[in-house]
Amino acid sequence: MINRRYLGALVLGAPMTPAALRAQAALPARRSLDADVPMPAPGRRPWAAQVPQIRIGLMGGENEADRLGRYGAYRELLEQSFGVPVRLFPASDYAGVLQAFSARQIESASLGPSGYAGAWLDTNGGVEPLLVAEERDGSISYVAVMVTRADSGITDLAGMRGRSLAWADANSTSGYLVPRFALRRAGIPVESGQYFSRTGFGGGHEQAVVAVLQRQYDAAVTWTSGQGDIDQGHTRGNLRAMVEKNMLNMRDLRIVWQSDPIINGPLTVRRDLPQGFKDDLAKFHLALPKTHPQIYAQIERGSGTGYRTVTHEQFAFLVEMRREEMAERRRRS
Repeated sequence: MINRRYLGALVLGAPMTPAALRAQAALPARRSLDADVPMPAPGRRPWAAQVPQIRIGLMGGENEADRLGRYGAYRELLEQSFGVPVRLFPASDYAGVLQAFSARQIESASLGPSGYAGAWLDTNGGVEPLLVAEERDGSISYVAVMVTRADSGITDLAGMRGRSLAWADANSTSGYLVPRFALRRAGIPVESGQYFSRTGFGGGHEQAVVAVLQRQYDAAVTWTSGQGDIDQGHTRGNLRAMVEKNMLNMRDLRIVWQSDPIINGPLTVRRDLPQGFKDDLAKFHLALPKTHPQIYAQIERGSGTGYRTVTHEQFAFLVEMRREEMAERRRRS
């Protein structure tokens, strides 16, 4: 079984082990804030012979029309930059994108950290991370939050005893994996009918929050940057996106629990793709916030300072967490 103290150190903010500190020290320095990150010159690349089209998986969590709308200008800019067609594949849930990676039906997708770990396991190491979003304070982390209706009378976790809870998606870090780990570590049973009257899946982050607003569940877990104006849903994340789409007034919700920082999910590519493609895609995204800030804000559901390159080692602990969760499921079945 995985060392829970080690996981807690990496995911939940406790002191890091020497190995974790070495991995952090090895973090590549490429950032959108660097002065020398121009947008790649437009034109068809040699790698196009092996990548004649760029297929991008879009994670679930909001309705398909909104996802396609947010990514429309991004798709067009990629086509203009590299001279190959770009196709968007919105999945109904997180598992759909993971399965598309396994079937080699997509080249790239922005995944949550747990989703990346799942794709890495499903493909036997056949995917790799390129970069993650960087928040306004320079960090590369976000938080999971549990939200209730403001008029529910629930003000903290103790008030959730005997109440219902919606997870976002079984492959979500903030909407499932980390809250379950953190609650268990706090001595709170997470299975339905133990501490909570019932638990279930909302069908995505957006849908889980809507289920709370419509009184189908007493609370739900979702993700947010945890920075900036709470009335605007913070600077980035699901709450911010729902506020901007007029689906949510933050005065109608109350945050009753928040995790410690979680590393942001990576832009992920298949490992077998040409290195030139990976390098160009990384450069494109690093330059995107400066050259096309509106497109950047659309795909990130808010804004920070841009992106920072990362390595698989920074997500290795989540691979182990996924393995433990899988083992726990087998024990329960």
